[in-house]
Amino acid sequence: MDRITQLRDSILKQVAEYYELVHKPDQTAPFSPGESRIGYAGRVFGAEEMVQLVEASLEFWLTAGRWTAEWEQGLADFLGVPAVLSVNSGSSANFLALQALTVPQLGERQIRRGDEVLTVACGFPTTVSPIVQYGAVPVFVDVDAATGNVDTEQLEAARSSQTKAVMLAHTLGNPFDLKRVKDFCDRYGLWLVEDNCDALGSLYQGRLTGTFGDIGTSSFYPPHHLTTGEGSAVYTRNSELHRILLSLRDWGRDCHCPTGMDNCCGNRFSGQYGTLPPGYDHKYVYRHFGSNLKMTDLQAAIGCAQLKRLPEFIRKRRENFAFLRDALADLPQIRIMEATPGSEPSWFVFLMTLTPDAGKERNDLARFLESRRIQTRNLFAGNLTRHPCFDGLVPGRDYRIAAPLIRTDRLMNDALWIGVYPGMTGEKLDYMASSVREFFGK
Repeated sequence: MDRITQLRDSILKQVAEYYELVHKPDQTAPFSPGESRIGYAGRVFGAEEMVQLVEASLEFWLTAGRWTAEWEQGLADFLGVPAVLSVNSGSSANFLALQALTVPQLGERQIRRGDEVLTVACGFPTTVSPIVQYGAVPVFVDVDAATGNVDTEQLEAARSSQTKAVMLAHTLGNPFDLKRVKDFCDRYGLWLVEDNCDALGSLYQGRLTGTFGDIGTSSFYPPHHLTTGEGSAVYTRNSELHRILLSLRDWGRDCHCPTGMDNCCGNRFSGQYGTLPPGYDHKYVYRHFGSNLKMTDLQAAIGCAQLKRLPEFIRKRRENFAFLRDALADLPQIRIMEATPGSEPSWFVFLMTLTPDAGKERNDLARFLESRRIQTRNLFAGNLTRHPCFDGLVPGRDYRIAAPLIRTDRLMNDALWIGVYPGMTGEKLDYMASSVREFFGK
């Protein structure tokens, strides 16, 4: 064994030892109710994530390389899709997905300025931001109070001659009614973008969410189902859309050579592109106005280890949600989020909506739980159209509300969530449930 290999192995061994001393959860540490902080989410990782991160740093490739290729293939295998493109954030993945549908080569199906995209206002803003950024018109449909997802009964009335796409998130891991939405899109030739950022591992009729639409996106920010720190992915079964997404992610170039490789097409110096000189270097031919949205090998190295844990993460999320649901199901003061019929969610969090029987405000419950060191969150934006970012937009021109967002406002006013992430212990779950019950005098 040469000196370099010895040194590398020694470093990695010490990284594993460092994890054991510094980061490994102490299973014997006492939980102190009211004093120990219970976050709604958190990183769950082991020595392998840290070792592979350091191993990738020692290689010092830094941009997308061998770890990224392994990560993308592993995620594609999990999802059952032909290929996955890693991206630097979930926001970028949604941006990329919508941008891919605006390119001229899509012909009549190209989304142009003024075209409409059906969506909901009850969610995270980055599902809607790309629609606005590309000059399309978001059309907001109300949600179903039980599932938190789009009310599919309103889709027909929301559609117009300008509608080109539907872009929806699976709310908090709960799949929207994919059959009805997909049938609607197929009937009218509309694109379907699945924002799967909160739902990795969720099933609808036995199939993973994110794989039904034309494009799916995932996020790997720390609170999500697995983490690479920052980072995300975009995926499609459509080979034409895949090439478009790849180009747009990689500066808009026409060349599709992997990082560090040249002339995969065998035509690097002999092609004719636009009005460029014959034989112009294909690596510097730009088919689209793109960006550099790649993630790095450092992040991918973490993802490779996290992917092995994903089945267990999904199982724990379902178990933790079921525990809280069973512990709180008899309370008339709250409505617990219901799984969409035919689905098996990989729950992101545990959403509760106060009912008229509560006799108290949502913020009263939030303050009570926070005083007990239990972290809470609202349902993201609640109703995005009520936020300051809409102040400069003109209703009817820049966006359209298909029908009054009555249930969207209800969730905005009355809903909050607590956590179900895999790092939860039985003691923490029990304390959260008993705290909710105590708030309502139960």
